[in-house]
Amino acid sequence: MTTEKFEIEINTLKRFFEVYCNDKHENQIQKTVNLEYKNEKFSIDLSLCQECHEAINYSFERLDQCPHDIKPRCRTCPSPCYEKSRWKNIAKVMKYAAIKLSLTKMKNKIKNIFS
Repeated sequence: MTTEKFEIEINTLKRFFEVYCNDKHENQIQKTVNLEYKNEKFSIDLSLCQECHEAINYSFERLDQCPHDIKPRCRTCPSPCYEKSRWKNIAKVMKYAAIKLSLTKMKNKIKNIFS
């Protein structure tokens, strides 16, 4: 996976986890996470509860260790690296956030049409 693709993936995870956590949990903590991938450093500011911080850090580790040059979607991966119980939790986060972000995008388009 290229460093550009890695950066896109970590920013997608950040966005999805923050949407989910802000809606579902309280007591978000501001933390900066520093990651390194192929000798390139990334710094991400996160505002998540402790449980979501642990989950996203696990996701970052899995992403960093992905053995595929062209990363497949995790759902269709021939060699999944997530533990099944953790995968179910992360899939729940991704599904919730994707629906919420899609609905927000549609709502904004409709507002723009009538404005």
